[in-house]
Amino acid sequence: MAVPDEPRTRHATLSEEILQHDYRYYVLADPLISDAAYDALLRELQDIEAEHPELRTPHSPTQRVGGSITREFPTVAHDIPMLSLANTYDEEEVRDFHRRVTELLGIEQVRYHVELKLDGVALSVRYRDGNFDRAATRGDGTEGDDISANARTIRSLPLRLRTEAPSPAELEVRGEVVMHKSDFAALNREREESGEKLFANPRNSTAGTLKLQDSSVVARRRLHVYMYSLIGSVPEVSTQHASLEFMRHCGLAVNPHTRRCESIDEVIDFWRTWQEKRDALPYEIDGIVVKVDDFRQQEELGNVARSPRWAIAFKFAARQARTVLERIEVQVGRMGTITPVAHLQPVPLSGSTISRATLHNEDFIRELDLRLGDTVIIEKGGDVIPKVTAVVREERPADAPPFSFPTDCPVCGSVLQRPEGEASWFCENLRCPAQIRGRIEHFASRGAMDIEGLGEAVIDALVEQGFIATYADLYALSVHREKLESLERFGSKSVDNLLAGIEQSKSRTLDRVIHSLGIRYVGQTVARILAGHFRSLSALEAAEEDDLVRIDGIGPRIASSVIRFFQNDETRSLVHRLHDAGVTAESDTVVGEDHPFFTNRIFVLTGTLAQMTRDEARAHIERFGGKVTGSVSKKTDVVVAGDAAGSKLDKAQRLGITIIDEDSFLAQLPESPQQENA
Repeated sequence: MAVPDEPRTRHATLSEEILQHDYRYYVLADPLISDAAYDALLRELQDIEAEHPELRTPHSPTQRVGGSITREFPTVAHDIPMLSLANTYDEEEVRDFHRRVTELLGIEQVRYHVELKLDGVALSVRYRDGNFDRAATRGDGTEGDDISANARTIRSLPLRLRTEAPSPAELEVRGEVVMHKSDFAALNREREESGEKLFANPRNSTAGTLKLQDSSVVARRRLHVYMYSLIGSVPEVSTQHASLEFMRHCGLAVNPHTRRCESIDEVIDFWRTWQEKRDALPYEIDGIVVKVDDFRQQEELGNVARSPRWAIAFKFAARQARTVLERIEVQVGRMGTITPVAHLQPVPLSGSTISRATLHNEDFIRELDLRLGDTVIIEKGGDVIPKVTAVVREERPADAPPFSFPTDCPVCGSVLQRPEGEASWFCENLRCPAQIRGRIEHFASRGAMDIEGLGEAVIDALVEQGFIATYADLYALSVHREKLESLERFGSKSVDNLLAGIEQSKSRTLDRVIHSLGIRYVGQTVARILAGHFRSLSALEAAEEDDLVRIDGIGPRIASSVIRFFQNDETRSLVHRLHDAGVTAESDTVVGEDHPFFTNRIFVLTGTLAQMTRDEARAHIERFGGKVTGSVSKKTDVVVAGDAAGSKLDKAQRLGITIIDEDSFLAQLPESPQQENA
């Protein structure tokens, strides 16, 4: 049934009115009406939509808050990586940054754009045809979590861009989500009254809030977002300054405290000013961000590793406090690392109360000559992580005893080991209760065996019930099917899915298996190198230290760690059990095989691939001696474009780079069906 003209027109008018009031209140901080008047408008809109539900759209002001959302946040790929910034606390290093920029550009002077470095959580937001489409966290910079339902609740984030500001059909913006100090204090007061654990600082509370499973709770925590980056090309926007102005015109919240600087001295003056004034702000900042203003110059400068050459974070000196060391506790980490933690007399510092601080390792304690009862200086590194930095010797009690580092694991009692050349002690008992859950979580994680359905809660339940004590036990879990189905939150279907996920993990590639074992210092990159060189777990197990250090990319510390892992009877037994269970133990491929299409060429993957994951595509490229990077530049040789390829594809077209689709990519692989049928 068609909606009559009168409610349809009123719905459109109210929606636009509320959108403008949101902009005035949450972005400009200049409301035109009272809260009561605003609430009346919103209630009227809700009433119209209740009577005519067909008028309700995902972008209606009434749709800010949903209910429960999925237990797992979907993973999304960033078309352009969300890079992190190099940072410094030193004025001379900022001047060195300026010198490098001018030398690389071949000019004497550069205009910079400087902004406050908000202490929050990075967010990427995509709009399609002016409407909110998706929001994602930074994640590892290449892939993040889709937190759209939670981001919708942020009132300063418009669900529809202002119509008077024309924008591309697809627009991506990036910014920082923060919790204001007053809201953080109120949240902690509520948690204290209800007996809940307090948050350490606003950034931690922001990160935790964005990962909550109920968006109505997120809405009550009053998060804010300030945009600082425009992704992709927008006509007539060629500088950072212009991009912020464009985002403001779109109705997006942009932090007002920015400046264009004609010299590096102006940049340093801006930093000094805000180091003094930061406490007057309603949110936490930990420095400023310095960016080359001109986009063409940014592109010319490019990136190095995971940071841009054209930007740097100039951070503030950490703030300090004095307190007393009451005791030292040693904790056991997921990989068995023993970390000493200082328990302190509580002291306020940078907006939070500090009662614990890291002491790093035994050598750190000895270098400080730290003793129980000492008066110590603590600070927050980057204003976040509390650490002890000095001892006030003149205030030391006469009977202050030195700290003796334990020789046995405080959890399982095993004798601790400190390998030669290492700063830390380790518990190498894989059955140590402090390590069991962490090692299994790592084994099942997305970058390792990627076992669907095996999250923290499931692992906790399986360990508590005694079904598993090591990751090898997962492959015997099917014998407990009936008992599993009787557990709370475990039904027949969920058990079937879990067992199917475990079974599927047996066919993961050798490099992922090596990464999943939890060998200290062996991450994904090192695992790929080892898999390509040794081609089987048995060959890796039999390797000598000299064999390992001769491999490019494998240093003495990694080599020693691999040797120690396979010298341990318990870990060797686990590896053999994995082999007996049918987990991939060999590879018929060699990283670096010569291939005329791949060898020594640089590839970029963009869009969604239908027949393989990006990790699988990367493995194929690296197997034949190619390299995969996250962004398109003049050095890129080939772009592999899947469905919904975005700005990377546009840039590749502008630069005249070779672009192929997924089928063409597969056709280049020796074992591909396309080649077999040729």
